[in-house]
Amino acid sequence: MEKKNLDWGNLGFEYQVTDKRYVSNYKNGAWDEGALVSDDTLVISEDAGVLHYSQSVFEGLKAYTTEDDHIVCFRPDMNAARMCDSAQRLEMPAFPQDRFVKAVEEVVKANAAWVPPFGTGASLYVRPVMFATGRVIGVKPANEYQFRIFVTPVGPYFKGGVKPIVVKISDFDRAAPRGTGHVKAGLNYAMSLHALEIAHHEGFAENIFLDAATHTKLEETGGANILLVDRSGNLVVPKSDSILPSITRRSIVDVAKNHLGMNVIEREVFLTEVDNGDFVECGLCGTAAVISPIGKINDHGKEICFESGMEEIGPVMKKLYDTLTGMQSGRIEAPAGWVHRIM
Repeated sequence: MEKKNLDWGNLGFEYQVTDKRYVSNYKNGAWDEGALVSDDTLVISEDAGVLHYSQSVFEGLKAYTTEDDHIVCFRPDMNAARMCDSAQRLEMPAFPQDRFVKAVEEVVKANAAWVPPFGTGASLYVRPVMFATGRVIGVKPANEYQFRIFVTPVGPYFKGGVKPIVVKISDFDRAAPRGTGHVKAGLNYAMSLHALEIAHHEGFAENIFLDAATHTKLEETGGANILLVDRSGNLVVPKSDSILPSITRRSIVDVAKNHLGMNVIEREVFLTEVDNGDFVECGLCGTAAVISPIGKINDHGKEICFESGMEEIGPVMKKLYDTLTGMQSGRIEAPAGWVHRIM
């Protein structure tokens, strides 16, 4: 198969139109059969529910080429399950999980020429999204929806290697207790954009949001979960009902426990512990970057520095990063079902 004529080594993390996308519509209480289409645009009513009451959920995963020249993606069944949970929380009809995985396979196969070759550091980003298309003027769920998957080739999240970042403690709240912080809904990300722009303007890479109730406990950033390593070498994972259940985070926890023999502690983490120097490493985790190490946290002008420093990723985070990416690329044997072969 002939690949597209792209400068694979210099791709940014940006959208570009590819050949095919998958579309299925929900109407009269059922999803239609769905199909691959060429048109990357859509037409909806000005009264569509997504425009007024933000009924929108999405997922993100990657397809990539392994060293033995297969095209695979990582744990799409987990994305399917999480999207069902998100949809149900927003009173949207869940797209069947088996059809979700099959749709991912179809759209990746149809765009196989856009999957970057092995060794380029690039991948094919896969974006499933569901939104309300039905007309609704009163405050209530819509009765029609569209499920769509599009793909786009993207470069490595890190240009020039994995380098520690500096983040700040935000004054804004990301999600309320018993709210929607644990679902992958577009509205949650919209809530973080203003805070993110302020952080970027001040020279920081991201925000760390504290719990809305007490402003004393670490939760997550606008788009990633948090990991820490304490002085005993334990992997400590902040726990809260408002934190999104990241597939990358859950995979890292499994790798740490069952492949690296680490002790993993999932619990509430107080900012005072971080301030007291109880942790030697810190990082963010998510689909795009896997792990992004944090070298410093700025708490209203006070710098909290981790012993791992600002030059390179810490040893524990590096071991976790290397192991998980090794499994994704096929260099290390992954648990059964984690690496989903498409071609």
